[in-house]
Parts: sequence; C-alpha cells; structure tokens
Amino acid sequence: MPEDQLPPPPPAPTVEVCYRHPNTETRVHCTRCERPICPECMIPAPVGFQCPECVQRARREFRQGPGRALRGGVTATKALLVAIGAMFVVEVLTGGPRALFNGPNTQRLFDLGALQPLAIADGQYWRLFSAMFLHAGILHIGFNAYALWLFGQMIETNLGRTRMLLIYFVSGFLASVTSYAFGEVGVVGVGASGAIFGIFGAFIAYNYRRRHLAIASANLRWASTLLLLNLLLAFGFGNRIDWRAHLGGLVAGLAAGAVAEGWGSASQRRAILIGGFAALIAVGVALAVWRTNEIRDLVVFQQILGG
Repeated sequence: MPEDQLPPPPPAPTVEVCYRHPNTETRVHCTRCERPICPECMIPAPVGFQCPECVQRARREFRQGPGRALRGGVTATKALLVAIGAMFVVEVLTGGPRALFNGPNTQRLFDLGALQPLAIADGQYWRLFSAMFLHAGILHIGFNAYALWLFGQMIETNLGRTRMLLIYFVSGFLASVTSYAFGEVGVVGVGASGAIFGIFGAFIAYNYRRRHLAIASANLRWASTLLLLNLLLAFGFGNRIDWRAHLGGLVAGLAAGAVAEGWGSASQRRAILIGGFAALIAVGVALAVWRTNEIRDLVVFQQILGG
C-alpha cells in the first residue's frame, strides 16, 4: 500500500494523573468516587483501592451511624433482642408456668402468630413475619438470642444498621417462605432461627470476600464448624428443628450478604443492593403464591372427596 494511503495512526492514549498529585500518572481509580489515584494515595479496600477522602468520609459516617450506636446506644441488634424478649414475656404470661420451659401450647402459639401453612394459604401472610418473634421455651429463645447478639453485632458493625435489618427481615421472610412452601401443611412453627441463619449466611459471605486475610480465614473455619454442628443437630432432632427454614435462611443470607456490599463503584453498589434485595423478595413472593395455590387446590380436592 502506498505511503500516502496508510490508515491514520490510532489516537494517543489518554494520560490520567492522580487528583491529589497532578504530576503523577496512574491507571488506578478509587472504587467509591472513581477518581484516579497514585500509589501514595491508594488505601486497600475490600474491593480495589480507595482514596484518602473516601476513607475519611466512610469513617466519619461510621462514627455518626453504627459506630456511635455500638458504643452504647440502641442498636438494631439490641432492638430486635428486646422485641423477641418482650414477645416471650407475653408467651409466658398467657401460656402459664409451663410456657417458660416448653413454650405455650400449640393453640396459644397459633393465636399469637405462629407459622401455620393452612392459615397462611387462607390469607394470613403476616404469619411469615410474626413467627420470627415467637419461641418454644427458654432454651429455644436463649440459643437464638445468643446467636443474634453474636453475629448481629458483627454484621451491624461492618455493614451498618440498615443493611443488617434488611438482611435479617428479608432472610427471615425467605426462611418462613421455605418452610411454608416445602413443609407439612399441618405443622405450627415458631422461632427467629431462620432470620438468624440469614445473618450467619451474611457473616460467611462477608468473610469469604476477605478470605485472603487471616482473621477472615479463621472466621470461615469457625463458621464451617458451626454449620457441621447444626447439621448434626438437624439429624438428631429432625422432628423438632425446622431445617427447611434454617436452610432457606442460610441461602438467603449468603445472597443478601453478597448484594449488601455490591461490587464496583458507589453507584453500582447501590444499584446491586436495591436490585438484589428486590430480587430476593420477588423469589419469596413467587414461592408463597405457588404454595398458596397448591394448598388451596388440595383443600378443594379433599372437600370434593369428602362431599
């Protein structure tokens, strides 16, 4: 090809410089504000690097938000524990002395809002949430309260109050829906364990993302031990433990913990958080609708046979 017919050369690459050091070229951007930063300004973050200003802003937000609360104020974890404890007092007062150790009888738990598939299929969907605040005795609430205190504080400290509450209620909802969708229609279920397994799942997701750190690796080994212990308990007390709710809550918590942090820039993380939680809720609603139609068809069929 003649020299005068050669294609024009490609444009020179755009040279970026650090926003704090204009004489230093760089190709790295802050994962929060997306401004270019040089090695001197890079501060390691869970994903990529952040600039000093974003790190200072995040620390200030933490001190004004969850950090201030966790130094002695009312946290979401404490508020949930108070709500669960208050409902247990109601159970004992209305269920009699035996309710302290064994919980109220089945009818009383049902009246207080326990999860019951036939009632939910009849339109009482609020039971998918109210069952999270009821327990069958002091040991049941004791184990759940301790687990919520332990893992709830960790998640609230690292992800903040709003994300912790989102994980708790969305995971608890999906745990109840899993029990409703795949459990027996005649059972009555109570307990916050599904939501707490969601918090535990978020704890696993948080540490898996940081598995290259020694503390996160140790936390994952600890979590594996707890999962094995719960698996053994599920086999040993299968008739009393709602493993479906536990599994549903755990899987939901893993997903919720992942989308709660998100990926990419600040705007991308926000979009992933909103879209991710919306998708989880949509899955729960779809399962609940499917199970409701199935139970109603079954009831109609039995009525036809009985008639």
